[in-house]
Amino acid sequence: MKRVALAGNPNVGKSTLFNALTKLRQHTGNWAGKTVATARGEYIFEGREYQLIDLPGTYSLAAHSQEEAVARDYIESGQADAVVVVCDATCLERNLILVLQVLELTGKVLVCVNLLDEAKRLGVEVDLPALSQRLGTPVVGTSAGRQEGLEELKRAIARLVEADAPAASRREPRERVTLAERYAAQVVREERADRLRRQRRLDRLLTSKSTGIPLMLLLFGLVVWLTVAGANGPSALLTALFARVGEGLAAWLAPAPAWLSGILLDGVYRVTAWVVAVMLPPMAIFFPLFTLLEDLGYLPRVAFVMDHAFQKCRACGKQCLTMWMADMSLRYTRQ
Repeated sequence: MKRVALAGNPNVGKSTLFNALTKLRQHTGNWAGKTVATARGEYIFEGREYQLIDLPGTYSLAAHSQEEAVARDYIESGQADAVVVVCDATCLERNLILVLQVLELTGKVLVCVNLLDEAKRLGVEVDLPALSQRLGTPVVGTSAGRQEGLEELKRAIARLVEADAPAASRREPRERVTLAERYAAQVVREERADRLRRQRRLDRLLTSKSTGIPLMLLLFGLVVWLTVAGANGPSALLTALFARVGEGLAAWLAPAPAWLSGILLDGVYRVTAWVVAVMLPPMAIFFPLFTLLEDLGYLPRVAFVMDHAFQKCRACGKQCLTMWMADMSLRYTRQ
């Protein structure tokens, strides 16, 4: 069985590609000594079995976070027969920095430019052969959500696992950024520059020092308010409903011994009813809103804005999202 690692930035469609290749034949688990969840799956191509290892989404391999350390250590270990780096065709320049880092660890790299359908909608065209020539490694285009390009990707992986390619020489971080900018400028053509300019203006608004944090606080405050205000009514209704059911259970258990009714009524039913009544309504509101922000691509921008401050505490910006979720849950349960 050949092992193929999937690497890439968050929100580039890596999980969609993973599911499309494995047809959901997968299982999740943790690396030994780590708490980062991973997914593994298998697929068969031309009679040979391949195992996909879905590495955690990361912007860099500098090992500033646990996800980055897990991805870097696995690629460096040489356990994978090939590494597929998934890129977003709509923002190729940012993704190429990770590609260059992976190429410095192993030469057996395949670049998968995903979301070509979204790039076409935005008027962005990527010259895949030119990109392959500049990177010195195979490049395949896909639209995983539409199941397009998967057969070509499988053929490219089959060729790559049998090839022998040396790793590139190490570069300085600034050199990688300069090289990524140059390659992107050479292979990306924008037909609808006005739409892309609007998107870039929005990116600057959401990530600049002067407006990024105020907008983040305003938006997060709105989400918290919607969650708390929206959950109060359903929580009160569920509490009243469970109280009424509890009265019936108490009357039914009246002839039973006190120790038995205490276990069943106070220990099992009332605790379960309290957890459901208090936690279910806010979870039903908060997590869809949180998922919506993630799908819109806002959460990676929040992580970028907060990364500088969190690095001073030897952490990374992505941890602010976890802290926000934990703080909101604690505030609600204290009400």
